[in-house]
Amino acid sequence: MSTRKRFNKAYQHAKVVEFDDNSKFILFSDCHRGDNSFADDFANNRNTYFHALKQYYKAGFSYIELGDGNELWENLHFHSIFDSHKNIFFLLKEFYEQDRLHLIFGNHDMVYENPALVKKHYETVLDANSGLRVPFMPNLEYHEALILKHKHSNQEIFMAHGHQADWWNYNFWKLNRFLVRLIWRQFQVVGISDPTSPAKNNTELIKVERRTKKWIAERNNLFTITGHTHRPRFPEPGDLPYFNDGSCVHPRSITGLEIENGAISLVKWYIDTTENGVLQVVRSVLEGPQLLKNYIT
Repeated sequence: MSTRKRFNKAYQHAKVVEFDDNSKFILFSDCHRGDNSFADDFANNRNTYFHALKQYYKAGFSYIELGDGNELWENLHFHSIFDSHKNIFFLLKEFYEQDRLHLIFGNHDMVYENPALVKKHYETVLDANSGLRVPFMPNLEYHEALILKHKHSNQEIFMAHGHQADWWNYNFWKLNRFLVRLIWRQFQVVGISDPTSPAKNNTELIKVERRTKKWIAERNNLFTITGHTHRPRFPEPGDLPYFNDGSCVHPRSITGLEIENGAISLVKWYIDTTENGVLQVVRSVLEGPQLLKNYIT
């Protein structure tokens, strides 16, 4: 299956969510939540991520996770991920209970293409007090893609993880998962990265971006947001509308895209110190805000 066919399939089966200029969304991807071991790339940023997501929850944002939320290649069992980042999963539950949670699967959590696996991981949770399993996020759904559709202008914003432009990580994700578990996870100890990952191989990254841009152009410059490469992208109006929210495993920071007041911004959250040496989590705007309507072709 070609890049065109993979993206077309994702678009045709995408979940459609209507929005307007009063809607608020925060987009993060590539959290790669692991088991808090040496190989858990998320562990260093988990407090920053939790604080940021908590602020968005309080401010009434909906959360869209653009794939690779859970690291299910390196980790055999979901419960080890859940136990390591329990506070985050219970915060996701708060978004879920208010219908403000939208989850997309990527190549590292592509098992969630199977609703039975989603149910197994999220339907119930073990209650420490009673020792019984109690409802957690019943009927939770993952999707390959999502389309935000403006109620008044009908502008569409297409969102997918982006591995649709990466034939190896899309078609052969099971083989790649096996190799990561067998080889690359162990090599991380000495600093050797998986060469098939576009996030760690600049040549692959450029190829993935080129294929994605080609598809966007063929779709009449469809406003598109992906993750996967871990490289943030924020085009100017008039340029090809190809955005990327970056990742939550940058060294010492996380990046994401905010949609608020009919505009989009690229933001970074990181830990900084005050002049008195007090640690604090800081939000900064890297690009934008730009009005969404400025990208209508």
